Amino acid sequence: MRKKHSPELKAQIVLEMLREEKTITELASQYGLHPNQLHRWRNQALKNLPQVFADQDNVGTVKAAYEKKIEELYTEIGRLTTQLAWLKKKGIRTD
Repeated sequence: MRKKHSPELKAQIVLEMLREEKTITELASQYGLHPNQLHRWRNQALKNLPQVFADQDNVGTVKAAYEKKIEELYTEIGRLTTQLAWLKKKGIRTD
């Protein structure tokens, strides 16, 4: 049966690897893992590192799109409210 390791533990191990205070073999022995697994986690972390900084830029883009959508929806609500009021004034049923 495979062990499931938390992302926090993986990050901690990768940070220890990058500090180079212990060898890969020592870390593997300490955590009961195979050295190849540690290499995979390190490579995955290094490969995805640019996304950590890119996500900060994406937050602004997503927030701007969200605010634009909210504004469009409020505009639509205002238009529909005006139409409903006009129909009620004219005595047209809206049921």
